[in-house]
Amino acid sequence: MHRLKKLLSQLYTGWCLFWFVLIFLLLYPVVYISLQKENWKVVAHHCNRIWGHIFFFLAGMPVKIIYEAEIDPKKTYVFCANHFSYLDIALMGTVLKNYFAFVGKSSVKNIPLFGYMFTQLHIQVDRSSKGSRTKALTRSIKALKSGRSIMIFPEGGIHSTSFPQMVQPFKDGAFSMAIENQVPLVPVSLVDNYKVMPEILMWPHQIRVVFHAPIDTTGLTKKDLYDLKTQVYGVIQGTLDKYKA
Repeated sequence: MHRLKKLLSQLYTGWCLFWFVLIFLLLYPVVYISLQKENWKVVAHHCNRIWGHIFFFLAGMPVKIIYEAEIDPKKTYVFCANHFSYLDIALMGTVLKNYFAFVGKSSVKNIPLFGYMFTQLHIQVDRSSKGSRTKALTRSIKALKSGRSIMIFPEGGIHSTSFPQMVQPFKDGAFSMAIENQVPLVPVSLVDNYKVMPEILMWPHQIRVVFHAPIDTTGLTKKDLYDLKTQVYGVIQGTLDKYKA
């Protein structure tokens, strides 16, 4: 029975990868052209959302978005989500309606085609380098000041092996930039991705995304950073515990 399930998972993973790559390649010419000018990049952003919607539909992964409060697609936020699966980036690129920039690993730039798109559209960071972290924070703050939202996984990578428990303390970056720019911070709970893709192989499952109420940072200072991190961690972890069954 275990071997049969593994075989089915391998076949399903192959099916998903086929559509993932094919849709990306079909849209890539438009994406590439739109990356050549700054004011065209929003087109690449929309192409990524189209890519995601088609992929999740063809992969048989129905996406359910739960809003605990209104998220204004024209407003600037810092979005913070848990990070348990390689599927998280594709999902957030699909469900976020705001024009945003990811803050992600610099190693992504080595992926053919996708790496070029990511470096042009989003913000890279090498977390082992203090200089890179500082540069990424500066670019993120600049993006926020221009009215562009930021999407970040404050765990700093996939660390947990005890899903759905977040085992890595949140890093300061997302909270520092939200406080410095006095923009709302939105906790996001990715409830099911670790059930779909805990490692490399995938398995079909409904995907639920919970957008929590924005947390106002007006009047907050660096002294409030720890409390803000603790509040966001509690909101996300509480939801993951609620949906873990």
